[in-house]
Amino acid sequence: MEFRCRVATASGQVSEATFVAESEAGLRRELEDKGLFLLSVRGGGAAVRVGRVNVGLPARRRVPTAAFLIFNQELATLLRAGLPLVQSLNILRKRTPNPTFKAALDDVHERVRSGSSLSDAFEAQGLFPGIYMASLTAGEKSGSLEQVVRRYVQHVKVLSRARRQIISALVYPAILVALSVAVVGLVIFKLVPELALFYQQYGPSAQLPLSTRIVVALSTRVIESAGLLVLVLAGATAAVLITLRQPDQRRRLHAAILRLPYFGPLARKFATAQVSRTLATLLSGGIPLVNAIEISAKSTGNLAVGDSLHVVAREVREGSGLADAIGRAGMFPHVAVEMVEVGESTGALAEMLTSVADFYDEENETSLTRFTSMIEPILLIVMGVVIAGLLLSLYMPLFKLSSLTAG
Repeated sequence: MEFRCRVATASGQVSEATFVAESEAGLRRELEDKGLFLLSVRGGGAAVRVGRVNVGLPARRRVPTAAFLIFNQELATLLRAGLPLVQSLNILRKRTPNPTFKAALDDVHERVRSGSSLSDAFEAQGLFPGIYMASLTAGEKSGSLEQVVRRYVQHVKVLSRARRQIISALVYPAILVALSVAVVGLVIFKLVPELALFYQQYGPSAQLPLSTRIVVALSTRVIESAGLLVLVLAGATAAVLITLRQPDQRRRLHAAILRLPYFGPLARKFATAQVSRTLATLLSGGIPLVNAIEISAKSTGNLAVGDSLHVVAREVREGSGLADAIGRAGMFPHVAVEMVEVGESTGALAEMLTSVADFYDEENETSLTRFTSMIEPILLIVMGVVIAGLLLSLYMPLFKLSSLTAG
């Protein structure tokens, strides 16, 4: 069969050519023997890219990150103990409770036992990130698979901790907002109509205070239009979800997030830490710089940052330095550019990228803590003012009635 391939050399030169082979796995082994890295392949009835390979297996759900992390920790331990790879996979696949992951590991075990490399076997599943397959490839080539797996585990742990920090910082504000909406909804849909009926016994509504009349009119209008409001909200939500499924629209949204006053710089720092740590992990595993940048571009969560990294990869491939390329991209903080420049000049780029990631992880943690400390009292004050204003407007007529009765 003929395969149209995009390959890269160890020096980072990328080219496209047509190769003839009996199978894709045979083609990969042949290219690896020649010292080439296969980036993408077309032919043989499928279009394949690094980390997203389709080999006719049934579509499966995503593998839980925790289960995948535990598997890699145990795999590294078994390999360090001297167990053969096939035997290690056989032990671990029997201990995996998740059915999705177990089905993938069963297939990986059969492929490795039949002579396929571990990276090819995992890549064939179409479930795992490109950085993982690239790390396995580097580990197999250098004979340090156990160290590479441990380095990947550490990489995932750090990124997971950063995600948990973001979630923790947003949980309490989200709860406050949800409680505020619930209380306001209860007041508008339940309390206001009952008090409005009660006030009608004492004369026309024109005698009510202006704030009370506004609240009653607003409640009446909302209740009458509740069905329409639900339909509009559902339609708007569906439209947003459909729009965000389009890559171009997501790219615009991600670019807009980077331009926000406070959250833009924070998102930029998070992307910088993620990209720096991914690059450091790949470079430490022996992946060429251009390939590492392209994999990092696909691994980052922000599409705008990913597009910028593709431009950086092209400039580095053409002979530019990494610091100069990311400096021209204008996507990363100036401090990160300077630290990368020092790493390039001293020949310790991977170590310096790790330092960049650690630096911005700490800065992001500080920013999130400061954000949480600032937003909580603000939300409490706003929630208190809104609810107090509603209740005061509703109960002001009662105060007047009680004073008239007393008089």
